[in-house]
Amino acid sequence: MHIEFRHLRTIKAIHDTGGLARAADQLGITQSALSHQIKGIEDQAGVELFVRRSKPMRLSAAGMKLLAAAESILPQIADLEAEFDGLISGRSGRLHIAIECHACFEWLFPVLESFRRAWPDVDLDIRPGLAFGAMQALQKEEVDVVVTSDPEDIRGTEFAPLFDYAPVVVASAQHDFASKAYVSAEDFRGQTLITYPVDRTKLDIFAMLLTPARVEPAGIRQVELTAMILMLVAANRGVAVLPDWVVHQVRSSKEIVTRQLTETPMTRRMYAAFRAGDSQLPFMAHFTRLARQEAVKLQRGDGA
Repeated sequence: MHIEFRHLRTIKAIHDTGGLARAADQLGITQSALSHQIKGIEDQAGVELFVRRSKPMRLSAAGMKLLAAAESILPQIADLEAEFDGLISGRSGRLHIAIECHACFEWLFPVLESFRRAWPDVDLDIRPGLAFGAMQALQKEEVDVVVTSDPEDIRGTEFAPLFDYAPVVVASAQHDFASKAYVSAEDFRGQTLITYPVDRTKLDIFAMLLTPARVEPAGIRQVELTAMILMLVAANRGVAVLPDWVVHQVRSSKEIVTRQLTETPMTRRMYAAFRAGDSQLPFMAHFTRLARQEAVKLQRGDGA
């Protein structure tokens, strides 16, 4: 028995309209073609699908089973067609994000909230568990965007610049660093450095300063939350190095001071990594614009 989608649409149209003529009009075919189609289905099934000489036309027990299949399958097909139309037009899709920058969560959430309102049909998610293998996850299509400050020359991957930022030192107002105009690599000897719980190769302070200078702090304390890092710094339990957009939120505090890292300011650039071509999808391009706009707000001190 070979059942096609048009057969299911035929059964449902006749059931809904109660007659061949009206069903034929609904389906956009002639009544004669519809009659031949019904006969063909019945010949395949080996049973009658309609109670003959009934007005309006009524489905037989076998016909009701086929109608149940039609009412289950046709809406699924309609949903699938609508989803494909959305993918083709760029209205829908998937935006799963991996973040290599731990501090970026606070910057990213306002971006995602604006994105969610603009693109309700896009499947949006953050995949924190993939942060340490983010680029491999991007290539395997496990995620669609990676937020990173370490662009790599990877075939099939493109990096869109988002914004530049400066790592700055955060210390208690009672700390020796408070009297300095800037903090050098040597100044970190003997200090407790409070960091996010990520590999030191992913931390700006090590990648840009301490490792090249072969300086090791007295201790490292790893803390998950930015708010807790700032609380420990205020209590003079250690010092931290954070992106400047984070410390904009605490510069009014009398307990915490921020200092430039080295005499010549250091800057880094944040990127969004995409699979080649994906950045041109309408919703991907909008995500990039929103990310840049939110970064400007935070660097001006306008962010939450």
